[in-house]
Amino acid sequence: MKVIQAKYINNHITELEFDDHKKYHQLLTCFKKYPNCSRFLDTSLFKNFKIESDNMVWGKNWDIIFTIEILYNNML
Repeated sequence: MKVIQAKYINNHITELEFDDHKKYHQLLTCFKKYPNCSRFLDTSLFKNFKIESDNMVWGKNWDIIFTIEILYNNML
């Protein structure tokens, strides 16, 4: 499985589409649980996520990472 498209929708919602055409809208508020990740609650930082090696990542050094398995199975 692969992520073929990922985009920022609004607030802390993203849309992910996988190679089997499965699509999810993810509300990612889980950053509230982790104090070292709270800076990504700022929308201007949050929407700068990237897909690298089919993982959703934030930060230059992958400060936050959600694996493709977590994303595909909507386990957030």
